[in-house]
Amino acid sequence: MDQVSLVIILLAALLIPLIMAKFKINSLPTAVMEIIVGIVIGPSVFNFVNTSDLISQLSTIGVIVLLFLSGLEIDFSLFKKRLTALTPLEQKNAVNTPKYSPVRLSVYAYSTIIVLSLLLAAAFKVSGLFSDFWLAAILFGTISLGIVIAALKEQELLSKAFGQTILLISVFGELVPMMGLTLYASVYGSNSQSLWLLLLILAVAALLLLRFKPFFRFYQNINKSTTQLDIRLAFFLIVTMVTVAESVGAENILGAFVAGIVLKLLNPSETTRERLDAIGYGFFIPIFFITTGVDLNLRTLLTSGKTLLLIPLFFLAYMVAKIGGYWVLKLRFKQANALAGTALTATTMTMVLAVLRVAKSMKTITSDQSGAFLLAALLTCVISPLIFNKFYSAEKEDLVKTAVHFIGANLSTVPVAQQLRKGWYDVSMYTNHPENYQTYHAQVPVTLMENFTAQDLQDHGVFDTDILVLGHIDAERNYELAKAAKAYGVRRIIVRFEDRNVLNKHEDELRELGVEVYNTPEANITLLRALIESPSTLLLLNDTENSIYEVRVLNHLYTDVQIKNLQFAQDITISQVIRNRKLIAPNGNTTIMYGDRLIFTGNKQTAAQIRQALATAN
Repeated sequence: MDQVSLVIILLAALLIPLIMAKFKINSLPTAVMEIIVGIVIGPSVFNFVNTSDLISQLSTIGVIVLLFLSGLEIDFSLFKKRLTALTPLEQKNAVNTPKYSPVRLSVYAYSTIIVLSLLLAAAFKVSGLFSDFWLAAILFGTISLGIVIAALKEQELLSKAFGQTILLISVFGELVPMMGLTLYASVYGSNSQSLWLLLLILAVAALLLLRFKPFFRFYQNINKSTTQLDIRLAFFLIVTMVTVAESVGAENILGAFVAGIVLKLLNPSETTRERLDAIGYGFFIPIFFITTGVDLNLRTLLTSGKTLLLIPLFFLAYMVAKIGGYWVLKLRFKQANALAGTALTATTMTMVLAVLRVAKSMKTITSDQSGAFLLAALLTCVISPLIFNKFYSAEKEDLVKTAVHFIGANLSTVPVAQQLRKGWYDVSMYTNHPENYQTYHAQVPVTLMENFTAQDLQDHGVFDTDILVLGHIDAERNYELAKAAKAYGVRRIIVRFEDRNVLNKHEDELRELGVEVYNTPEANITLLRALIESPSTLLLLNDTENSIYEVRVLNHLYTDVQIKNLQFAQDITISQVIRNRKLIAPNGNTTIMYGDRLIFTGNKQTAAQIRQALATAN
């Protein structure tokens, strides 16, 4: 019977996305639909499935993997303090510069949630509807990180400021109640460990981080398909941190979340993250969400008059506790999106289940009260995503151009900067030569600096860019600045080396760091050879309507798709696919993989939009 129930759950997990795609059900996240289907196939309606020890264990693994992947989603670069003395160009455009970072907004927003949760808990205690003040405050302050991530992923928002803000609010909405639950159980429970033992979780996490810091650099040299060492490391971290958390009296999901943070700080490759997503969202996590619905026996819960009274009250409390976030989000985002984000943060389920499980074991809550909290949480999971999808629309800042900063204004860099400014690039140039400044500043925005030391460039915000081009004639200076920029966190660095001896000396080191290098004489030789072997190359380079583009595929909507099935296949011509530093000659049946670099030609107007779509991380 256990196996039959598991087969039904897995069949439901397979059919739900297919049915949603078939009937274009886009208003609810897949996770919410899985909970609803779990209710339908469980004791509440058809009673096809009953939870067993096997299904409960798989469901527990599912929530652990979900919290692990949640920790892996956090963009820690948002917490990095950057000194940004404004350049003249930035001062001119300061009106468009966001004053509130995602980190700052999330802290403000969750602070309002804490205050409102405490006030609501006090109101329930005074009215006699629910007497446990601390338990109510913890429950009202919870946010379902798993459902929020699912909704943001489906809207392709995790890489954008709005998505990261909502994600960080939700992280607080899981982490703070998680810590609150641990403290609650330690104070009011009888079997909990000493509070100071919780520090062991952080100590073990720090130890694992230090021990495995060089892992992924070493792993690239020994990776074999039969070993999958990165996945083995991930599950080692999960089991270790869950074991430590349970040993000190904390919840296993706290250990899983910390394990995800540890792996994130180890900087795994996108391929590693993609495989972990496949394991989690492909098997374990759907079982957790469907089983959550199965465990909600509505026939029993709705027979109690007190439960029916408490459900709407608890639902309102869940929603009202998050309402303060609306005015915080309005500080940066438009009004409709502030409402959409506030509604999405009102979803709660995962931590509610964990809190109620602990409270019932401590006998501090009745079955009627527990059922009311659960059903109210389920209502938030249905209504909040509907509001979010109804009101959200793209922010203007989501369409910001790629920032390119050139160090060195000369005949080699200025013409390139002039052409890039006509496309999807926001270009700034910096020089320490007054004569070059006088010559070029009328043609392209150039900032004159006294020195080109790493600290000066950092202080002037030069390293705060998507792409940094070190086009200075001084090869040794370019080498030093490239290392400093990489340490600072610049994503992509292109360095000019006119002195081949200097390049030979440092080339291997720079390539190991992921820095791209070029040498003008060699570039000219390559171009001349291409012109001799392919005369049409010059025609293409000088074409005013078409151009050559390169893009890294980060959008999962276009991965695992054959080129002939791409929705814009007729608008571009893909000439090369670069995968794992190897060139692939593509055809219509070639499958695009995550992280592939595509070299393609197309109309300058449509190709730029296609390029942006392919490169949008989701």
